[in-house]
Amino acid sequence: MNENLFASFITPTMMGFPIVVAIIMFPSILFPSSKRLINNRLHSFQHWLIKLIIKQMMLIHTPKGRTWPLMMWTLMIVSLIMFIGSTNLLGLLPHTFTPTTQLSMNLSMAIPLWAGAVITGFRHKLKSSLAHFLPQGTPISLIPMLIIIETISLFIQPMALAVRLTANITAGHLLMHLIGGATLVLMNISPPTATITFIILLLLTILEFAVALIQAYVFTLLVSLYLHDNT
Repeated sequence: MNENLFASFITPTMMGFPIVVAIIMFPSILFPSSKRLINNRLHSFQHWLIKLIIKQMMLIHTPKGRTWPLMMWTLMIVSLIMFIGSTNLLGLLPHTFTPTTQLSMNLSMAIPLWAGAVITGFRHKLKSSLAHFLPQGTPISLIPMLIIIETISLFIQPMALAVRLTANITAGHLLMHLIGGATLVLMNISPPTATITFIILLLLTILEFAVALIQAYVFTLLVSLYLHDNT
């Protein structure tokens, strides 16, 4: 229990050099490309999963938004949800590091995606994008205040994306760490209580598996919604 509570969130190093880049690139190994004429079960499941993600993400878009050149966002959306989901799941393994617990990491994903969606909106439908800053029928006296509020809400979107993902993943890992430490202490004090605590830890672990996938879906869905509002 003397271990630092936040030790698992420190960027790992090897011989004084950070290895976070290698950790971030590792999930790509889990999704290899197939060169066979007939795919095996792993590749078939991978293709089915990609098709399911594309179907779910494209439902919210208009028929115009599903055509080229906006369909080029599909590859990015699929890659994003698979990267975040696999990274979150790998972070649940013992003695591993979860990059998505770092706010800087999540901001580096959220800001470019949000900026790309906003720039796309200003490029393809400038009037509609500017109209979001001032709802129709607004009294003249409230126009300056509403423009300021809408501008702040626009620029806070990437921060909300990053903070939501960071907070949910970090909170789950901290809770698992605390309950796991309490279980080890209670084993020598009260075995029945330790058993109950261990069952709670197992249930929390199952919940964290679900949260890891849900947060990847929510992050990607919000990015897709931003694209929907600007295409």
